[in-house]
Amino acid sequence: MAEENKVEEEKKMEENKEEANAKVVKNEQKKAPVKKQKVISKKEEATVKGASYPISRKHSMYLCRFIKNKSIDKAIKDLEKVISLKVSVPYKGEIPHRKNSSPGRYPVKASGYFIKLLKSLKGNCIVNGLDVDKALIVTATASGAFRPMRSGGRAAKRTTITLIAKEKLGGKN
Repeated sequence: MAEENKVEEEKKMEENKEEANAKVVKNEQKKAPVKKQKVISKKEEATVKGASYPISRKHSMYLCRFIKNKSIDKAIKDLEKVISLKVSVPYKGEIPHRKNSSPGRYPVKASGYFIKLLKSLKGNCIVNGLDVDKALIVTATASGAFRPMRSGGRAAKRTTITLIAKEKLGGKN
């Protein structure tokens, strides 16, 4: 009889363990849906700002006008053509005409800085979840920055440039 009691006690212990395991599994199942996945939200625009570049504000203004409402890749290609003196940037005022173009200049140094900014803007588009092929430069502004003094008491030229790109929606932006 002692053996029968031992066998019965072992069966009861196994049943209790199974019940405890079932409770643990039920609790784990209840906790599983509580975990939330991180959702990366898509931002509407990508921005880049270049502060205090040593380039002319006038050149920067005309370059901003030149690249505005273009895709980022197209703007980079056009600026590379400006650096190689194949395409001129249209200016206003008493400026001589260029070959096969209106009055304009070739701001090579400023174009180099703009290309760096546009590449950075392209990276920001990727980070913000925008489609780079559909992104257009919506806002391009050039403004004066702090002008440090040079020798002889003259102020150096400095320009701050801000570029904003948004994804083109269908036919309109």
